[in-house]
Amino acid sequence: MNILFKNIRAIVPNGDSDEVKEVNICVSGEDIVAVGDVPAGFKADREVDGTRKLAIPGLINCHTHSYMSFMRNAADDLSFMDWLFGKVDPIEQKMTDEDAYWGACLAIIEMVKSGTTCFNDMHMNKMQTTKAVKESGIRAVIGRGIVGSMEGDKPDEGGLRRINDILEEREAFKDCDRMTFCLAPHAPYTVDAPFMRYISDVAKKEGMNIHVHLSESVSEIEGVKEKHGCSPIKLAADNGLFDVPCIAAHCVQVDEADIDIMKEHGVSVVSNPASNMKLGNGFAPIPAMLKKGVNVCLGTDGAASNNRLNLFHEMSLMALIHKGTERDPQVVSAAQVFRMATINGAKALGLSDKIGSLEAGKKADIAILDLNSPSLIPDNNLIAALSYSVSGSEVTDVMVNGEFILEDRKMKFLDEEKVYSKVREITKRIVV
Repeated sequence: MNILFKNIRAIVPNGDSDEVKEVNICVSGEDIVAVGDVPAGFKADREVDGTRKLAIPGLINCHTHSYMSFMRNAADDLSFMDWLFGKVDPIEQKMTDEDAYWGACLAIIEMVKSGTTCFNDMHMNKMQTTKAVKESGIRAVIGRGIVGSMEGDKPDEGGLRRINDILEEREAFKDCDRMTFCLAPHAPYTVDAPFMRYISDVAKKEGMNIHVHLSESVSEIEGVKEKHGCSPIKLAADNGLFDVPCIAAHCVQVDEADIDIMKEHGVSVVSNPASNMKLGNGFAPIPAMLKKGVNVCLGTDGAASNNRLNLFHEMSLMALIHKGTERDPQVVSAAQVFRMATINGAKALGLSDKIGSLEAGKKADIAILDLNSPSLIPDNNLIAALSYSVSGSEVTDVMVNGEFILEDRKMKFLDEEKVYSKVREITKRIVV
């Protein structure tokens, strides 16, 4: 199907920055074929009037746990370890595969309705998040959270099973080009150093990237230094996790030496401002990372620790908190933050040739915002508005791979009321 977004304002790349222009966006099948003038010979099967609308590349949530959405507001105002092991882990132990599926569906609805078209997920239950992704039409990078240790020259039974789980999922969903897969060792306190090396070797063999939590809390730093005599960043580097493209989530408690290591190895850092603040873990030194040239992108983390999956909220926090902590109103600009939520995220996921910007030749992953929303009037600086004004409610339509998955604020392929009902049932049964 050929779709023409006619005379629509859009945020488009202009070298290393972005600008707002009134354009025509021509979509054919899964792809954007033109941004600007309508090419000769292009015949639209459907025209979308772009009057008082804004097109942006779909936002990219580079770190979340979608199944956790039914844990929203179930573990609040707790220290990090009490939150993780005292509240979240007991709920996860009671969670069924079907629970994880409905949790992922709820997360996808929330993300899509706030303009996210791709997310990088660390899940627990095989074939559930992947099922929700395939049915909903969203794009995703999927990793099974891996915990375990080496027993001699082999991983323990649980660790090996978790690796095999994600390889089986990759095979089962190889026909869905909206999904790619990675290996997701959980953290240095749940994966021992020899097992990190094993996972790295599997990643190299299978041509997969790595997604891992690193340097999230003070207790993690202290534990790793006591056991290994180094930081979690150096431990990961020394044991192969950075030998393949790696996304490191959080990186709150890092120093200059850690940042240098990440830059040297091309590690992408996913900052999750709301989660990091809520759990009392602090603020990642984003200005220092940007100064060193580290690729920084944005994530929400799971709904158990945020408690929302709205990247506009994270964009706002990212653009504000560092101005406050650095006492400098010019650090971490709204323009930089927009790139973190789009093209930087695509780069981190190894998808920058497909998504992250509105350009001919890329996949048609597009979010449409209503410029008649009060938060977008007046439209003095629309790129700044995305960080400082927008809440997410302005999103009216979302397209992924050239297909609308949200139209007029309604999900096309997920039954919203059924998802909400199922999640309420799950909450009554297992959330205490």
